[in-house]
Amino acid sequence: MRTAVVIGTGLIGTSAALALAARGITVHLTDHDPAQARTAAAIGAGTDEAPEGQVDLAIVAVPPAHVAATLAEAIGRGVARAYVDVASVKGGPRRELAALGVDVTSYIGTHPMAGKERSGPLAATADLFEGRPWVLTPTRDTDHEVLNLALELVALCKAVPVVMDADAHDRAVALVSHTPQLVSSMVAARLEEADETAVRLCGQGIRDVTRIAASDPRMWVEILSANPGPVADVLAGIASDLEATVDALRGLQSADVEKRRGGAAGIEDVLKRGNAGRVRVPGKHGTAPVAYETIAVLISDEPGELARIFADAGRAGVNIEDVRIEHATGQQAGLVQLMVDPRAAAALTAELRERGWALRQQ
Repeated sequence: MRTAVVIGTGLIGTSAALALAARGITVHLTDHDPAQARTAAAIGAGTDEAPEGQVDLAIVAVPPAHVAATLAEAIGRGVARAYVDVASVKGGPRRELAALGVDVTSYIGTHPMAGKERSGPLAATADLFEGRPWVLTPTRDTDHEVLNLALELVALCKAVPVVMDADAHDRAVALVSHTPQLVSSMVAARLEEADETAVRLCGQGIRDVTRIAASDPRMWVEILSANPGPVADVLAGIASDLEATVDALRGLQSADVEKRRGGAAGIEDVLKRGNAGRVRVPGKHGTAPVAYETIAVLISDEPGELARIFADAGRAGVNIEDVRIEHATGQQAGLVQLMVDPRAAAALTAELRERGWALRQQ
């Protein structure tokens, strides 16, 4: 690949363009809003000038509802040797292309599993896809050279290729991406009219659950409109669990001993099933999750404090596997939670105490 055109310069399209441009690919940028393409060009994602001839790869990065029409127009003009889209749903656009009678031998549907709560070219980064799964959905009609160019795109973006059937992909993202967005928004919506005294009690749990509720509603309406059936199926299962959990909680309020016992059993069941599901979420580097030990350190909100604690961990010869920060409400301090291999916990604890850090029990 030497040349590419990115059609749609939002977060995903511009991030892909930045990654390609950084690796020497000549990238042409186009968008229905020329100002957005100029912004992407200004931050180094390529040029907003049209290519003089056919490019190697066209990357269609537009909302799902516009993918098929955009692809059909580009393929009809012979813009590129190969075409990919990066929409978060795959089955619908493919069926729309078939209905339009488009020759899809030069096309492969893809979906990089990466994103942010922010959108637009100014939120884009060249490293957005590094280490993240990038789904490819080839069919028997997909030309071999097209698949190779798509794999080259994934490699240049330092992502991890995953080959799936298009409809299987849509069912999967309904479970692991689209439904969590709605559930996060539903929980966050409870806070809108909550008493201020309740909101002030917000801790890390509610922050974790509601983080993605900050996403752009317009973007998510477009995504969910393209994959409503699979998402509704997952939500129906959650609704069933919610109904059973409400009944169990009501049972815990009862004066009847058997109802309280049944309520406790119902709550325990859903929590245990949650444990079992959480264990299946891939851990570091996509491997099976590992049980790390957490060391909590009180840290002041001052420049250089995080760097100092990481440096001290390095002096102890301990690799920090993961890190979280829990901010203290109304205070210029917080807890840094360092996740480490249990075998390294004692050494790190001793080193941090020796260097004056205040540790807290978890």
